[in-house]
Amino acid sequence: MFKPLILYIGLRYTRAKRRTQFISFITLTSILGIALGVTALITVLSVMNGFEAELRERILGMTSHATVSGIDGQLQEWSKVQERVKDYPHVAGSAPFVNGQVMINADRRVSGTMLRGILPEQEHAVSEVGDKMVAGDLNQLVEGNYNIVLGAELAGYLGVGLGDQITVITPQVNSTPAGILPRMRRFTVTGMFRVGMFEYDRNMAIIHMADAAKLFRLEDGVSGLRLKLDDLFNAPQISRALANTMYADGYRVSDWTQAHSNFFRAIKTEKRVMFIILLLIVAVAAFNIVSTLVMVVTDKRGDIAILKTQGLSAPSVMGIFIILGGIIGVVGTALGTVGGIALALNVETIVPAIEQFFDTQFMAADVYYISELPSKLEWSDVYAIAAMSFGLSLLATIYPAWQASKVNPAEVLRYE
Repeated sequence: MFKPLILYIGLRYTRAKRRTQFISFITLTSILGIALGVTALITVLSVMNGFEAELRERILGMTSHATVSGIDGQLQEWSKVQERVKDYPHVAGSAPFVNGQVMINADRRVSGTMLRGILPEQEHAVSEVGDKMVAGDLNQLVEGNYNIVLGAELAGYLGVGLGDQITVITPQVNSTPAGILPRMRRFTVTGMFRVGMFEYDRNMAIIHMADAAKLFRLEDGVSGLRLKLDDLFNAPQISRALANTMYADGYRVSDWTQAHSNFFRAIKTEKRVMFIILLLIVAVAAFNIVSTLVMVVTDKRGDIAILKTQGLSAPSVMGIFIILGGIIGVVGTALGTVGGIALALNVETIVPAIEQFFDTQFMAADVYYISELPSKLEWSDVYAIAAMSFGLSLLATIYPAWQASKVNPAEVLRYE
């Protein structure tokens, strides 16, 4: 019987009269504060989700889901290992590689670089670098021709283009009658790639695996075997199971979460901290409801006393003000959720427009890992944020509602 009455009175109190316009203004600011906080929280978390996903995609586009190598860091008879893992469950592709640190010299410019040796015909099975070529082709890496593919930023720094000659200097040395000299080899630039991640575009070069093996004196060995898995998120479990079957034979298996564990852990920690900080903004806005309801209770003491004399119980009085605070929370959360979703889905359009309008760049490629601001809306985040915002709003109503339930009709009506 009383539930519709409680709801009716709660809704009635949300509408302002002339003498309660200040209270309505405070209510409006509470709604806008909650809405802005929820919008900011959804947008920031979506951008951080997009940032993490984009980095993962670009990193794994150049590295691998898992790697098989020898205990000593080298892998002999790699073709036998490749045949062995080819039919292993969840392994979608594999390719050998050689890795090493070198110095690249072009005219008067020198740059430290990660040099990777690959088999062009197999590389597409584990990476996307072949699809990121901006000049030339990976298939031009032919054994014995000593051709090289550079990251676009590295080529720009060295000032070289297709057909230019560069010198690769390795840490290994040669003993000659003139003394100890570093090993050097001339290479011809036959391609350039751009994966959109400055770390790789600026600091990586690719040659044929046989040329790399000769350069680093690996003979018939390689640095390891890169694996592509059917589910990158299950890489730890898959690589652990594979390692258990291969460790006895002197092989070591690692996955991408181990190679980049600190990096992705830092991103998750940052996301968690940002969530807490922005949730505090929502909490501040939600607890403005306390001051709003306290003023409403003070203004409506006479009405509360009359309702109590008519038989309305203390819990029902509390329900009126919980409904009032809940309405403020619902409206603010709904507006913020809609605004956050709309902003998160259009960040990749809005940010470039702002950058173009102000002729600036928010994320310089030489400072940040990526130069674009991605966004990935996770509905689980939206649900959690909306639920927490509404929960904080209801929490803020408890004290004023309790105060309203304690109004003594005899005391109030005596002075009315």
